[in-house]
Amino acid sequence: MEKEKTKKPDQVVFNEETNSYEAGIKPYATNVGAPAIVMEDVTTWKNANVKKVNHHFKTQFEAIKASYQEMMDQFEYNNLIYRAKFSFEPVVGEQYLYANKGEEPFLSIIAPSECNFKHLGSFKLTTDKLWERTDSPVRK
Repeated sequence: MEKEKTKKPDQVVFNEETNSYEAGIKPYATNVGAPAIVMEDVTTWKNANVKKVNHHFKTQFEAIKASYQEMMDQFEYNNLIYRAKFSFEPVVGEQYLYANKGEEPFLSIIAPSECNFKHLGSFKLTTDKLWERTDSPVRK
């Protein structure tokens, strides 16, 4: 017959797996007269910090969104200009005007005040061979 396990009283800290008393090695008091372990209410702290974290992520998202929009605008400008007609080799750092005569876009070095074509924007060529807008775009 197997030896009967005896149930130890609640105040006795006994580990049945190791078959040893462990009251002395616990990081907290184990006797009946010890103060109760009470969890702090951290709800207020959590709510305040969740609000701050959400604001941080929203701000970061808005910055990424603005950066993405700027990159897409730059892509569209470069796409339009590289598809445009021009009969000269653009020089880095010089300003050129992007214009549209009829339906065919072209680059020109003539200022909009000196001619009668539709002016769509002013651009300069960067050292990376990207076109950078130098005037304010008209938003739709």
